[in-house]
Amino acid sequence: MFTLLMMTLLTLVISVVVMLISSFLAKKTIMDREKNSPYECGFDPKDSARLPFSLRFFLIAVIFLIFDVEITLLLPIAPIFNLTNIFSWLLTSISFLIILLVGLYYEWKMGALNWAD
Repeated sequence: MFTLLMMTLLTLVISVVVMLISSFLAKKTIMDREKNSPYECGFDPKDSARLPFSLRFFLIAVIFLIFDVEITLLLPIAPIFNLTNIFSWLLTSISFLIILLVGLYYEWKMGALNWAD
């Protein structure tokens, strides 16, 4: 137990030291107006450099990531069929799929999957 505590403490100390060293070395010392501007070609920008981001696109991207992670959770279900009890395998698989389908139905009914209104 003592060894585990010491290894955890040592890992924490090393990671904090590395983060502090990298933050001190990465500081920019020269602050130039042209280098901080969005265009480094020497011209002032006509419009704002902060373009509005489509919230609909962000929502679709987040939903895609969520379902992508859920697919990675579904992949191990098939290979463990022979290793577990059939009742527990069916109960777990069906309940997980029902949760996914209810979530998909909710997103569909709320209009989160409609790209254009």
